[in-house]
Amino acid sequence: MRLYAGKVPAVATEVVRALLAPHAIEAESPKEVEADVAAVLNQYLADEREVNERAKDVLERTRKPQTEFQRVRALVADEKGIKVGDDALDYLLDQVVEMLMHSNNVDEVFVEDLDLRRTMAPVFKKHMAVDASLDADVRAQLRHVREGTRDWEIEYAKVLEQVKRRKGL
Repeated sequence: MRLYAGKVPAVATEVVRALLAPHAIEAESPKEVEADVAAVLNQYLADEREVNERAKDVLERTRKPQTEFQRVRALVADEKGIKVGDDALDYLLDQVVEMLMHSNNVDEVFVEDLDLRRTMAPVFKKHMAVDASLDADVRAQLRHVREGTRDWEIEYAKVLEQVKRRKGL
């Protein structure tokens, strides 16, 4: 599962609606809470980009093969204190819960952390899974390019746009 920058506003809006509907939280200004959620997600995306760049740099410096990219990426992410890959969803849920507890825009939280996570998880999964199918389609077309290289990034972006257009996204 992967979070894309284009999905951040939709995820933020749906998360806040999902929390307000059953009165899990109370907020005088839901738009401000949405902005807080979006800020958490955008910060994660920025951190993830930094981790990817640092992992590429480590591979280049140490002259390790590109097949080591995922392992090195996980090590760099751990060093930075974030989670990537399969652990990203839990990490994002933890970050949003933490923000809800400390945000000046959330007047009251009426449920336990676990209940907040249970309410938000389906929203994240829905938006991240849609992109997972796009990602799988793109990766199927890019078997000939090594992941983690500059060529991979360029080709991935091109093919992703083509697949999105073809699917009407």
